[in-house]
Amino acid sequence: MGSEMPAAGRRWWQTWTAWVMWMLLMVAMWVGIHWYNLASTMKTAEEALVSMCDERARMLQDQFAVSVNHVHALGILISTFHYQKNPSALDQNTFAFYTGMTAFERPLLNGVAYAQRVLHSERENFESQQGWTIKTMKREPSPKQDEYAPVIFSQETVSYLEVLDMMSGEEDRENILRARATGKAVLTKPFRLLESNHLGVVLTFPVYRVGLPIDATIEQRVEATAGYLGGAFDVESLVDNLLRKLAGNQDIVVNVFDVTNISDPLIMYGPPDSEGYKRLAHVSMLDFGDPFRKHQMECRYSQKPPIPWSAITTPSGIVVILMLGAYILYAAYSRYDTVKEDCRKMEELKVQAEAADVAKSQFLATVSHEIRTPMNGVLGMLDMLLDTDLNLTQKDYAQTAQVCGKALISLINEVLDRAKIEAGMLEIEAVPFNLRSILDDVLSLFSAKSREKGIELAAFVSNSVPEVLTGDPGRFRQIITNLVGNSLKFTERGHILVHVHLAEYSNMLIDGMACSGVNGKAHEIDYKCDETEFNTLSGLEAADDRNSWENFRLLVSNEASPNGMPGEKDLNAVTLVVTVEDSGVGIPLHAQDRVFTPFMQADSSTSRNYGGTGIGLSISKCLVELMGGRINFLSRPNVGSTFTFTAVLQRSSGSTGSDPKRSLLEDLPTSFKGMKALLVDERPVRAAVTNYHLHRLGICVEVAPTTEMALSALSRKNGCLKARSLPKVLLVEKDSWNKNDVCLWSQLLEWKQSSHIYEVPKLILLETSECEKSKYEPFVDMVIVKPLRASTLAVCLQQSLGMYNQLRNELPNESVLLRTLLLGKNILVVDDNKVNLRVAAAALKKYGAKAECAESGKEALTLLQLPHKFDACFMDVQMPEMDGFEATRQIRLIESEANEQVKVKSSLPNGVEWHLPILAMTADVIQATYEECMKCGMDGYVSKPFDEEQLYQAVAKFVASNKPVVES
Repeated sequence: MGSEMPAAGRRWWQTWTAWVMWMLLMVAMWVGIHWYNLASTMKTAEEALVSMCDERARMLQDQFAVSVNHVHALGILISTFHYQKNPSALDQNTFAFYTGMTAFERPLLNGVAYAQRVLHSERENFESQQGWTIKTMKREPSPKQDEYAPVIFSQETVSYLEVLDMMSGEEDRENILRARATGKAVLTKPFRLLESNHLGVVLTFPVYRVGLPIDATIEQRVEATAGYLGGAFDVESLVDNLLRKLAGNQDIVVNVFDVTNISDPLIMYGPPDSEGYKRLAHVSMLDFGDPFRKHQMECRYSQKPPIPWSAITTPSGIVVILMLGAYILYAAYSRYDTVKEDCRKMEELKVQAEAADVAKSQFLATVSHEIRTPMNGVLGMLDMLLDTDLNLTQKDYAQTAQVCGKALISLINEVLDRAKIEAGMLEIEAVPFNLRSILDDVLSLFSAKSREKGIELAAFVSNSVPEVLTGDPGRFRQIITNLVGNSLKFTERGHILVHVHLAEYSNMLIDGMACSGVNGKAHEIDYKCDETEFNTLSGLEAADDRNSWENFRLLVSNEASPNGMPGEKDLNAVTLVVTVEDSGVGIPLHAQDRVFTPFMQADSSTSRNYGGTGIGLSISKCLVELMGGRINFLSRPNVGSTFTFTAVLQRSSGSTGSDPKRSLLEDLPTSFKGMKALLVDERPVRAAVTNYHLHRLGICVEVAPTTEMALSALSRKNGCLKARSLPKVLLVEKDSWNKNDVCLWSQLLEWKQSSHIYEVPKLILLETSECEKSKYEPFVDMVIVKPLRASTLAVCLQQSLGMYNQLRNELPNESVLLRTLLLGKNILVVDDNKVNLRVAAAALKKYGAKAECAESGKEALTLLQLPHKFDACFMDVQMPEMDGFEATRQIRLIESEANEQVKVKSSLPNGVEWHLPILAMTADVIQATYEECMKCGMDGYVSKPFDEEQLYQAVAKFVASNKPVVES
């Protein structure tokens, strides 16, 4: 037993020691945290005190400075109207009235008074003029002295100062002498004011006569002194009013001191120093503008800041948490191995995902290249085949194959665009382009299909939209093409209208779609078509009632000032609102939530009935968001759909640049300017669209709803019209053509023979379907089948008016422009595919270029040894042995060495430098490939298969018909 007790005792002693040590550690930690919280509280209180004191000091200075400025202005007023006017425009009553009315501008001053400087030699004359004797502050006649400062003008609140000599008091005399010597406002030391018995100071400001130079000496200032303007500041009232406006005033004690004599500071405001908690105090210096006197504000808490509960609860909570620490550490350690294993697996999954993403991009690049390479040959050979002599059947077969090939390329582009968007590699260009030309291109693209269906397809651009904008024309065209293509696909009758306005003039912004019925969320009723005539492009009902003629007319009327952009914060930014409206089948209510979801369609029958992959709208949504806009829609089953999106573009600083085919002014002829036309159309929206296209040609249009009203317009004023005011063209919409109009041509001829009209205008009928064209041709001069475009209207009008040769000279086509650029140029084409070589060489030779082919990068290097004859090089990227990237790097290295030698040998600092424009020619359109092309030294990028427009855009940047390719 005796041997066991010591062991048990030792265990007990160890346990008790560990418990005591642990408790002491906890107590020490509690005390430390408690003191730390107290110190933090005191520091926070000190920072709050500093902030409050500085804020009060700043506000006191600001209000004092405002009052001083008003006194300064009053001094200028006295100098101007009292001393420059003869007789003086000021007297005591005027001064008292004015200062009383403007007293609210000087809330810190009890009153202001003006004392005139009077020399002893002038005293007798002065007293006789004023009718009173100059007196001292004690109301006694002023004794003889060198000069006096009697108060002649005073505010009613200090009227007791009149006739008193301000220089009779020692303090006032000192202030006056300092003020006129420095030209600044000076202050007295604190004293008790006469009326309120509050502590205050007197502000003295010199008033000089006109003509005092800026750098005047003291003697010049004394000589030019006319008088002194003074005002009494009630410091106690001032600080009291200030503190009442601020929060937390009950917590601090404020003192204001005059510390000009630092050993004997004078208190200006506040209780004695014994009040308040002095351990926390802050001093802020005050600058009242007087360089001779110094002031300061001292702030301190009225009582010691209380100890916060957090100083007790925080350490107590930490102690409790530490008591649970052992268990938490044990649980955390037990979880450590599991989490570590999970992290290892996540890293493996991340590596696999990244590898899959790289493989996906590589797969898309490879598939794109492998499909585009043969398609380049197919489409190129078809293009060459169409340039040969074919009969109608053969030409139809070749054109059909070409259309199918382009459709396949379009499908590939959509899939690649979607892949780029998911990878975040799709970028938006910023180049100048013509919006109206793009819409014309889209109308041309779908014109055959719209004519086949007999539906109205039209575009309208507001006059307020700038002619040239900066943005991404390709992506903008892609959005419009997707929306119009969808509308045309699902519309069998009626119309499709694209109209563009500035967001400032449009009441159809995307944000406005939050109202009832947006995206088809209206009451689920069964929409049925009826024969009711609506005021739309085709007369059929539109899904969005806000696109009515009333709103459309309001938008057109707001275009009176095309250059004005109200509410535009950035003058260079242009926010467009683009609306595509159709009268198709609409989107079922249950499918409207997933319209912008990739590869999703209304139902499984949609793809079978109408075709498509279901990714066009999702791509359009992403493109719109990249352009800084939003897209939304409103659709009603069996009525139609209206898609609206915004896009933020930039104003172009000039024209579209050196690219002539992009300039609208050069695309459209000028021979129609000033011509008059008469349009017969009973639908105002359609009439506005036709007027828009005619206006682009410079034609003045008058609109009549019926042919009867048109004839009345032709025969007005007793049937006698001057030749210059007679319309050259009479355009009639088919809907406005009735049975009686069959004889319209004969009636116009009869009017001319009877001198009822001076000249018979050309009669042109506007039709939507090719099938109906032949039916009306015998009765009119011409039938124009829609959709209308400015260029097609120009061609039709020149045919009707006999202006064909003139217009043809004004409208050079793309082939002529390409031939102008490429004629006589030596171009090297490098590609390992012989078919592609034939296609590229034939396309270049078609436009007058001299093409030479190379089947590998090594062969290209041999041909491009300096000096060489080539003006440009089209380089394939993926080739065996030496790819296009390496070949370009070698070419640039050769050119760099040659240029260095030229600089060394030439006496001129800038000799002729070799730089061959190299354009990548590849079927790989992934962004990474483009970046690699630019990195290795290539100048441009052409994706296979390329057409005339793409070839022109690539060549026009580097090859000009009037200068060599070698840079100098």
